[in-house]
Amino acid sequence: MTPPPPPEPDPTDAVAGEEEVLESWNEIPPTQEIDFVTLGMFIIDEIHHPPSLSLPPSLNIPGGAGTYSLLGARLFSPPPLLSSTTSMIIDCGSDFPPSLSAHLSSWQTSAVFRHNADRLTTKGYNGYSNPLDPSHRAFRYLTPKRRLTTDDLASLSPVLLTTKSLHLICSPLRCQELVTTFLSARKRYYSHQRPSEEHTRPVIIWEPVPDLCTPEELLNCTNTLPMVDVCSPNHAELAGFLGGTGVLEDGGVDALAVEKGCEQLLASMPLQSYTLVVRAGEKGAYIARNGGRKRTMKKVVGHRGGLTKETDMEELFRGLVMGVGEEEGVVAREEIEVDEGVERWLPAYWTGEKGREKVKDATGGGNTFLGGLGVALARGKGIEEAVGWGAVAASFAIEQVGMPELKGEGEEERWNGERVGERLKSFMERVGLGEGEGK
Repeated sequence: MTPPPPPEPDPTDAVAGEEEVLESWNEIPPTQEIDFVTLGMFIIDEIHHPPSLSLPPSLNIPGGAGTYSLLGARLFSPPPLLSSTTSMIIDCGSDFPPSLSAHLSSWQTSAVFRHNADRLTTKGYNGYSNPLDPSHRAFRYLTPKRRLTTDDLASLSPVLLTTKSLHLICSPLRCQELVTTFLSARKRYYSHQRPSEEHTRPVIIWEPVPDLCTPEELLNCTNTLPMVDVCSPNHAELAGFLGGTGVLEDGGVDALAVEKGCEQLLASMPLQSYTLVVRAGEKGAYIARNGGRKRTMKKVVGHRGGLTKETDMEELFRGLVMGVGEEEGVVAREEIEVDEGVERWLPAYWTGEKGREKVKDATGGGNTFLGGLGVALARGKGIEEAVGWGAVAASFAIEQVGMPELKGEGEEERWNGERVGERLKSFMERVGLGEGEGK
């Protein structure tokens, strides 16, 4: 049966009044540990290359912000244990090619395939004009899109609410809504399903949607920053919030505009520490985190009662004593840690003329970067090391049209013929961040 022709797509929203008729989906075991989840979508891409490259369009390419960010997390998560800690929802319409299902299943993630024969798979047109600047992309939906919400996670696989990191790509106001509903649903899940289990807040990575990076949305942007852990626009999107372009006359990245834009945005939020990671294509990524103070309570042993020979006088008089603990010889005092902040550029993995030769298609590079960054933060890495993971993840995404080639398993797993851990180690040494880790 030939699928009906698609209705006129809405470029900004899901189809109004659409009712889901689900055929099936795969369930995730309730005991599965989850490190990374994205609410980005799966999209089948049409990629139209810059005219200067004289290449025909690339069709039926697995894509979408969700798919590429899942790739970024999966690169550092070999099977059988780590690959299943990464997940997303993949909406499959009546036209979903079986070959794509097999390809994505081969990653052995906990991705949920949701089938619906009454709609078409979301498809998108990606048109590039400048091979050196992937931010110059014309994009439009070719079929109606199906946006994901917290309710999708809760209804399909509630265990996804336990994720240690969450990737969002959306407008400022929608980000606020998603964070609020996600944290509420997460709290309910632990309260009802795991009442004796302690849980912490997940790391939330917000990627602003390009169309709404405008001066009119700047206030909404600053109101969203307190709700996320990392805000990561690209250089053009950051500039868009501030009324600029972020691009030099020759088409290159305006690095000074990136630095000033971060300074301006963080200066408007003086009472808390915020992290911006600006993705800037061939230039790399700029990390900007304003400093701040963090108050903690520390128990100090041996201070109850009179002084003794064992009393540490420096420890005794450092800070403000807030009260006496219940145990014998224990007091609790407030301690202030100072965060000096970060202002640093880290290069892209592929740079210079040799790097330009390696880059075949920049589609999805930024999303893949954030998947690598998100899973690194989920596993306890600091922001600079996490950006290194992101840079390495992006390097695999842009070496070819579509997804990198995976061969082997476990210790023998290779993407595009290379071990991810070896590439990460090389990059970390190059940028002075130690040897790094990764599988």
